Amino acid sequence: PGLHNAVFVSLYHKPYAAIWDFQPLGTGTAILVSAIITAALTRTGVGAFLECVVKTWRQTWIAIVTVMMIVGLAYLLNYSGISYTLGTGVASTGALFPLVSASLGWIAVFLSGSDTSGNALFGNLQVVAARQLGLDPVLMAATNSSGGVMGKMISPQNIATGVSTTDLKGQEGVVFARTFWHSVILTLLLGVLVFLQQP
Repeated sequence: PGLHNAVFVSLYHKPYAAIWDFQPLGTGTAILVSAIITAALTRTGVGAFLECVVKTWRQTWIAIVTVMMIVGLAYLLNYSGISYTLGTGVASTGALFPLVSASLGWIAVFLSGSDTSGNALFGNLQVVAARQLGLDPVLMAATNSSGGVMGKMISPQNIATGVSTTDLKGQEGVVFARTFWHSVILTLLLGVLVFLQQP
């Protein structure tokens, strides 16, 4: 209420339609429905189910808030035209852009901890730069995602999650040091592969 057509999207030269629609097959909804069905099939009581929900929230609230903020930033970047401007700037790398493309995805996921967030942040930027250079925008968007996977292994959030579920608690630095060069080398190799795939 009060937000519909209140924000002007400079990139598309029209107001943003803030209309909420329920999507029962959306990822979050599907997970919630699966959890409720599982609780019913296993005869888990309402109290125990709600206790699990509270415990899950306590364990994941930082990640949830982080993703919400990253996605909000991505909307701001895309709708204000910043992604378009940055994409035009990144296009100045010319023929070397495919090498840079993987690194952008790597940086985005290293910072955000999520490939989804990385795609939201830099996906549009990759497409804009690809179109400016006459490259395949689908390949560049996919490269952003693939580069993000390489950044995921050194993302502080993912390392913290990984060590908390194993016998490596408190050894985040060891895991980071062990995976860092793998991450960098694989990202560089991905950049070379994408460079060779361009016509």
